[in-house]
Amino acid sequence: MNLFSIITILVVVSASFAYINERFVKLPYTIGAMVITIIMSLVLTLIGWMDPSLTNPLKILISQIDFSKVLLEILLSFLLFAGALHTNFDQLKVQRGPILAFATFGVLVSTFLIGCLIYYLLQLVGLDIQFIYCLLFGALISPTDPIAVLGILKKAKVPKKLETKIVGESLFNDGVGVVVFLTIYAIAEVGIDQVTFGEIGMLLLEEVVGGIILGLALGYIAYLLMKSIDDYSVEVLITIAIVMGGYLLAQQLHFSGPLAVVVAGLVVGHDTVRDHSMSEITELYVDKFWETWDALLNGILFVLIGLEILILPFEQTYIIAGLIAIPIILIARWIALSIPIFFYKRKLEFVPYTGLIMTWGGLRGGISIALALTLTREMDRDPFLIITYVVVIFSIVVQGLTVGKVTNRLIRNHHAEDHSSAG
Repeated sequence: MNLFSIITILVVVSASFAYINERFVKLPYTIGAMVITIIMSLVLTLIGWMDPSLTNPLKILISQIDFSKVLLEILLSFLLFAGALHTNFDQLKVQRGPILAFATFGVLVSTFLIGCLIYYLLQLVGLDIQFIYCLLFGALISPTDPIAVLGILKKAKVPKKLETKIVGESLFNDGVGVVVFLTIYAIAEVGIDQVTFGEIGMLLLEEVVGGIILGLALGYIAYLLMKSIDDYSVEVLITIAIVMGGYLLAQQLHFSGPLAVVVAGLVVGHDTVRDHSMSEITELYVDKFWETWDALLNGILFVLIGLEILILPFEQTYIIAGLIAIPIILIARWIALSIPIFFYKRKLEFVPYTGLIMTWGGLRGGISIALALTLTREMDRDPFLIITYVVVIFSIVVQGLTVGKVTNRLIRNHHAEDHSSAG
């Protein structure tokens, strides 16, 4: 089947599921798409058990799609730019200290904690996997997914200060998480004895700092180009070119493409830049274009996640390990967040129970699955892929559906405690 046919099928299925969710299911778009695709995949799996010939063509189609490449090299740049474009820059600036701490220090601490705990957990269920590969899993599961987070927080009624922290952290820890994953991946391939801490540090610095600087440059170029003309169609094209060209350039320079795109989106979306470079009609068209593009690509992403279930090597041991991994990952995230929160709470006002809410609201999504799919057989790809899927499904469906209720209940309890102590 050719590329156009595959894209057409994905778009048609995504649009159909979006309609079903909006018309009947009425869940937040991200969760609804995920739930519908999971149900569809389970039904198709049952059909396949009864008569494999009915689902074999679909499995062949899915196996032709390189999910990891599609997400990391095509979808991710557009989705991150769209998310950054609509992020409140002023709030982000105020909260920049804890956000950067969550996205850097938090990812590193979480990676190490999860790697250590998963190493011993897998031994308990009879899986003997090298520690370096467990660290690799820690790196791919630690970043929260801005694609999932943004879609759900829109309807969760989370306080604005807290929403900014969660969204900001997700936008940045995604890029940092990919860098940490690729660094550990390189170490796993050549062996820990073949690299020095200095080389690791330089690689991280080059990817992160280079990505941020490139993003600032891309944003400024977009500003200059859009300021010099007044044609909304051309200005929309400029934003597309900045995303695609910038991501490709980052790859060539060995900078972090996700970080470059996020920073460029924040610059283009900043109120001052908008006021000086866009007319009202241009601003409207740019916003509506990226909102529509975001919805389409989100739909395709979560349809892909659901369809991949059909070709996964499910084993009972892997599923049990995934279920046990869920509390381990949540505890590791809470610890990783608590340290920056403790440090910054004297300087900034935090919403009550920020650590708990951010732990529950930090959703895993397609990025973790894409990174898991890049693992080789020698890196124990199959068990880690199934564990990742179990964690992602729980994260989006269970955590995503309850994050608003959990937040409101914790805040109400805090106010009730304040009233009772005052009384």
